[in-house]
Amino acid sequence: MFTEISRRRRVAALLALAAALTVAAPVVEARPGGGGSFGSRGSRTYTAPSATPTAPGGGMTMQRSQTAPSPGMGSPGMQAPAAPGRRFGGGFFAGLLGAGLIGALLGGGFFGGLGGLASMIGLLFQVGLVVLVVMLALRFFRRRNEPAGAGAPYARSSLNDEPGARGPMGAAPAGPAAGMFGGGQRPPQTRPVQIGPADYQAFERLLGDVQDAYSREDRVTLGNLSTPEMVGYFDEELRNNAARGVVNTISDVKLLQGDLAEAWGEDRTDYATVAMRYALKDVMVERASGRVVSTDTSEATELWTFLRQPGRGWVLSAIQQTR
Repeated sequence: MFTEISRRRRVAALLALAAALTVAAPVVEARPGGGGSFGSRGSRTYTAPSATPTAPGGGMTMQRSQTAPSPGMGSPGMQAPAAPGRRFGGGFFAGLLGAGLIGALLGGGFFGGLGGLASMIGLLFQVGLVVLVVMLALRFFRRRNEPAGAGAPYARSSLNDEPGARGPMGAAPAGPAAGMFGGGQRPPQTRPVQIGPADYQAFERLLGDVQDAYSREDRVTLGNLSTPEMVGYFDEELRNNAARGVVNTISDVKLLQGDLAEAWGEDRTDYATVAMRYALKDVMVERASGRVVSTDTSEATELWTFLRQPGRGWVLSAIQQTR
C-alpha cells in the first residue's frame, strides 16, 4: 500500500512539473520569431549572415524558408539527389544485362537456348546489342534531364566583390558568397546597395512596429510590414498562442545597438541584413481572464533582413538568431 501511494505521488509530481514547464516554455522565446531562424534572403537564404560588432559570431543558417536551395547550394538536412538518368541506366539496364548473362550461363540466353559456337556468337551479338541500347538510353535520359542552357558559359558575380555600405548603425563588412551555383544554371546577378540614415531609421521603426502588431495580433498590419512568407510564420505562432489560450504582449522595445551585416541587390529587389540588439518587455497573458501568466524583461540580439522593391518601402523578409 505504501509503495502504491509513493508511486502515485511520484507520478503526480512529474505531471505537475511537466505542466509547469509547458506554461513556462513560451516565456523564453515568446517574441515574434520564437527564437528561430526563418524567412528568405534571396540568393543568400542558406548562407549565414556576416559577423558584425553587434553579432560577433555572425548569424545562424536558415531553419525554415520557402526559397528553394539553388543547385550546389548547401541547405540544412538536404542532400543532392542522384541523377535520375544515371540511376535508371545503372540499375535497370545493369540488372537486365546481368540477368541475361546468368541466363546464358545456365543454358538460356536472352532470346532462348544456345548451343556450341553458334550459341557463343549469338550471345556476343546479344551482349553487344544490349550495350548499344544501354548507351543510347543513357544518352537520351541525360539529355532529357540536362537543364536548359547547360554547358553555356556565364559570368559569375562574386558576392564578396561588392563594396560595403556604411551608416550611423555601423560598418558593413563584405558578405560571404551565397554558395556555388552548379547544374549549368545562371546565378543571380548581384549589385551593391548603399544604405543611408533614412534606411537605418526605417529598420529601427520596423523593429518596433512589427513587435507592436504582433502583440495586437494585427495580421493586416503585419502584412504591410512583412513579406507574405513572414506573415505566414507569424500567423502560425499566433494560432498556437490562441490554442494555448494566451496572448503574447510585447512592449518597451528599444534598440540598444545595431549595425549592417550585408546589403545587396538582385534584379529589382534590394536586400539589407541588420544585426540588432534590443530590449523588450515580454508578457504572457491568459486570454480568457486577462491574468498575467509570466513577465520577462530582457534583451535579444537577432539579424533581421529587409527587402525593398521599386516604389515601395522596406519590409521584413527574414529573422535569424546569432551564433
